[in-house]
Amino acid sequence: MLRKWDSLPDFMRNEEVRPYYEILKKKQASLFFKRVFDIVCGLIILIITGIPMMIIAVMIKLDSKGPVFYRQERVTTYGKHFKIHKFRTMVSNADKIGSAVTVDNDSRITRVGAKLRGCRLDELPQVFDLLSGDMSFVGTRPEAVKYVEKYKPEYMATLLLPAGITSEASIRYKDEAELLDGAVDVDKVYVEEVLPGKMKWNLESIRKFSFIHDIGTMIKTVFAVIR
Repeated sequence: MLRKWDSLPDFMRNEEVRPYYEILKKKQASLFFKRVFDIVCGLIILIITGIPMMIIAVMIKLDSKGPVFYRQERVTTYGKHFKIHKFRTMVSNADKIGSAVTVDNDSRITRVGAKLRGCRLDELPQVFDLLSGDMSFVGTRPEAVKYVEKYKPEYMATLLLPAGITSEASIRYKDEAELLDGAVDVDKVYVEEVLPGKMKWNLESIRKFSFIHDIGTMIKTVFAVIR
């Protein structure tokens, strides 16, 4: 549930964040149902996808050297750091030989990884982060620490809610890799051009937040993946 204003981290208690906090403060029921939904549906998904995830894990190990999961440090509610669960789709230590964001036709992506990314199956293990409370079905995609450090004061409002598996911004920027393809400085283009666009939708989602709105975003995501 939402913390009291005085209990928020100092970097979040600013005038830009306050309006978003007041909106969420009035939506306690939606916040409760959002968490219950995450737990119940998360358990169901874990049961259904348990065997498929084991098969994918074997495919990853046979395809390239390295761990099954990619555990990069990300940021979620109130600035908490956590290591996200994703199936590894790149060569081992990919984040040390390139940007934290991925461009189209990235040479670091493995053969199996390309297939997983195409269907977003690489995100299935995030069900573990969902059940732990570090993530929710709907919310701002968890950013790498170095990008959060460059957040404008207003962007901190997105940390009032858990990071999400999907969001309106994720749907509209599902071809993000193509936007970054060919950029000389990928990190700079992401921070100065892509991130502000995504944040516009993330902040708008907080203004419109409700449990029903979250369900609508999930339905839109399903159709976006099918397309």
